[in-house]
Amino acid sequence: MSELIEPNAAPSRINPTIPHPARIYDYLLDGKDNFAADREAAEQLVAISPGTREGVRAHRAFLRRAVRHLVGEAGIGQFLDIGAGLPTQGNIHEIAQEMIPDASVVYVDNDPIVLTHGRALLTSSPTGVTRVIEADLRRPQDILTHPDVLSVLDFSRPIAVIMAGVLHFIPDAEDPYSSVEQFKGAVPSGSHLLLSHITLDFAPQVSSDEFSKPYDNSAAPMIPRTRADVLRFFDGWRLISPGVVEVVDWRPDEDEYQEPIPGGGHAWAYGGIAVKP
Repeated sequence: MSELIEPNAAPSRINPTIPHPARIYDYLLDGKDNFAADREAAEQLVAISPGTREGVRAHRAFLRRAVRHLVGEAGIGQFLDIGAGLPTQGNIHEIAQEMIPDASVVYVDNDPIVLTHGRALLTSSPTGVTRVIEADLRRPQDILTHPDVLSVLDFSRPIAVIMAGVLHFIPDAEDPYSSVEQFKGAVPSGSHLLLSHITLDFAPQVSSDEFSKPYDNSAAPMIPRTRADVLRFFDGWRLISPGVVEVVDWRPDEDEYQEPIPGGGHAWAYGGIAVKP
């Protein structure tokens, strides 16, 4: 079982010389919670794909739309966000609790800086509940048996499990499919899985080795997967329309400004939601 980090203990375990996916993502979203190593890795990504920044924003917009669907259309009021990353505008609990004030959200991440900032900034609505825990999706039982998870989420009612932009940091050798299946097996009928994943399907001219090179010295590798690979994560659950599509094509909002994405116009990521029968 993962232990909670003491407030003053997390900073001592942050290594600013090793790029971390959460901090790279933060930099690409114009955040300030990143170090020189993270910025260098991010700029390498931009050099490979000039549309990286716009693609990251498009991915964040997909997440906002998807959460609004889960709350507004599916009626979900409980969220387990695994690989949550650093707080930014439009966090899951803010979207959910605006629509359902007593919504409950547990954020999970394995980066100490995420824990430090998350606990300071991810404050809940007066009637809702928000928690931030340290754990790793590669150890599902640590998350599923964590006391904060068990005290906040009611596993007898539908839960939305969110894995947005995190599974592409788990190589096949560490069996991300098995991890996802454990979470799918732990939640009841009517639960939803929201997932997004980096792909090179829209950039056949770029090799996987070239694309992942900026992450070679980071805390986690980057593993792009095909649409068929991404579909496997949803096995046994019913995909909702429009299925697994590029994130910019998942229920686009006519009132939402979509930045033009240079370098081919693709966000290089699939997204989708499925419901447990």
